[in-house]
Amino acid sequence: MRVLSFFLVVILVLVCFLASPIQAVEYTVTDLGDLGTYNSWASGVNNSGQVVGGSFLAGNSVYHAFRWAGGIMQDLGALGYGTGSQAEGINDSGQVVGVSSLIGESPPLHAFLFSGGVLLDLGTLGGTNSWAMAINDYGQVVGSSGISGSSAEHGFLYSGNTMQDLGTLGGTSSDAWDINASGQVVGASGLTGDSAFHAYFYSGGIMKDLGTLGGKDSEACGINAGGQVVGYSWLDGDSVRHAFLWSGGVMTDLNTLLPSGSGWTLEVANAINDLGQIVCNGYNNEGVHALLLTPVPEPMTLGLLALGGLSLLRRKSPR
Repeated sequence: MRVLSFFLVVILVLVCFLASPIQAVEYTVTDLGDLGTYNSWASGVNNSGQVVGGSFLAGNSVYHAFRWAGGIMQDLGALGYGTGSQAEGINDSGQVVGVSSLIGESPPLHAFLFSGGVLLDLGTLGGTNSWAMAINDYGQVVGSSGISGSSAEHGFLYSGNTMQDLGTLGGTSSDAWDINASGQVVGASGLTGDSAFHAYFYSGGIMKDLGTLGGKDSEACGINAGGQVVGYSWLDGDSVRHAFLWSGGVMTDLNTLLPSGSGWTLEVANAINDLGQIVCNGYNNEGVHALLLTPVPEPMTLGLLALGGLSLLRRKSPR
């Protein structure tokens, strides 16, 4: 019976291990470089590890959207006669969405879709400007747009060549930053009375307020297929902001998951893929850079689970 009980415990331990994700305790960092100067920032990542964002060109006067893959950063250009652009999201087909000026570097600014080497203008909800933030593998795009007859901006869902207004959490304005394959959307919205701006999780027509890390305001920027959300939140006093990971109903400061002495401070987490890789904007004593965070499983987790099972076996076995 002891042998049978031992194998039953081992099986239970393995089932628990395989069914539950291992807590990531550290990340490795990859520097993605730039398009001609030291300054660049990352905004999106797909499940192949392709990253998009923006970077200043040589001279630090104009910035362009980029797509990074296999160690190479590609300049995506701009719409029409515009000279400024930034990429915000990418799907697993390599399609990219973002925002571009139409003339020079000034407004109007329009949402774009980059596919097959071409930038497509997505229009607006009736206002002057729009921004595309993310695209899922079904071609659905989310972002923000000015609305007709008002200076307010609302989050939108673009599908079938139509923009749908997502509304707000009770305030005047909202934005939408990311969408997963299930159609779940994240962003931020003003609360009733516009007293604060909070990160939200949108599903089935309902916005859920995700709260903050202690300060007044927060913003959700990315979501993966598992419903994990990343973004940023102001801390107590609203003088410092940190990147966060929201998972299982809990918001965690990502800086607490970096190796001790890494030298980086993570301010904004912009996207997370289905492997748990996160792209952030962070700084050290040399400046600000785009960063890719890759989760490192805790190596002792399985061993500790097994030891716990053996300990339980010893306590319950007859003397």
